[in-house]
Amino acid sequence: MKIGFLLDIDGVIYRGSETIPGAGEFVKMLLAKDIPFLFLTNNSRGTALDVATRLRRMGLSVSTDHVFTSAMATAEFVASQKSDGTAYVIGEGGLLHALHSVGYAIVDRNPDYVVIGEGRVITMEMIDSAVSMILSGAKLIATNLDANCPTQDGKTRVGCGSLVAMLERATGATSFSVGKPNPIMLRIARKKLGLRTHQTFMVGDTMETDILGGVQMGIKTVLVLSGGTKRSDISRYSFLPDYIVESVAALDLGVLRQAVFEEAKEAEAESAGEFVQAFDSQASRRLEGVSERET
Repeated sequence: MKIGFLLDIDGVIYRGSETIPGAGEFVKMLLAKDIPFLFLTNNSRGTALDVATRLRRMGLSVSTDHVFTSAMATAEFVASQKSDGTAYVIGEGGLLHALHSVGYAIVDRNPDYVVIGEGRVITMEMIDSAVSMILSGAKLIATNLDANCPTQDGKTRVGCGSLVAMLERATGATSFSVGKPNPIMLRIARKKLGLRTHQTFMVGDTMETDILGGVQMGIKTVLVLSGGTKRSDISRYSFLPDYIVESVAALDLGVLRQAVFEEAKEAEAESAGEFVQAFDSQASRRLEGVSERET
């Protein structure tokens, strides 16, 4: 039974500059067995090439085809809403590149969208310009709503969500965020894998983004405890992951495949039952019609 994975990166594959024990071997096994997977990250700063290069330097033989960022998801979304549009961007190279790749022009006046990502250099002049454009009718789009983000040196920096909250407060506008946990990002990623919903597993270390996104998308979820979530934290949430493991190294593909097989069998049986029910109903109506004509 074919399965595939949507994998968060930070807390699942690495922490800071170090790979999580067993994560490298897990990715190598996916590659060796030709199991489809995509790395999903809410970080919009880097391009797919940037992310893949960092992973390769950690010893993982992955390509840009294995990476899908919130910047890429955001670009695909705005292009689906308005082709060949314009955007004012607060963000870095990954977001700019993604928007250019779908035919969007970056402008500093009268944009269709104000698009917000992560950035190390943000000025009040940029924020004032964004506020003015939103008040003039530009729509506010966020790559994600993460309030803060971990840095490579183990510190915490202000996230995209904090900046977006300021713009919402200043303008009264409501943003639309495309990154996790929005099912839009997961749906695009699943289609890139070429898999159906019941064949796809979302693996992450964060309940609020990775697991919630998977739950909302209707795919199976795996929470790893190698990142920011402790086992004692799980009871605080009104939704639960399907599986909880210490790290991706503990994932049992046999168990996951069996779960997919059982779900497919149930769906097939349900579909067959609905067909029989519909056939019986149609036959019954025909018999009633024959009976009426005979009388």
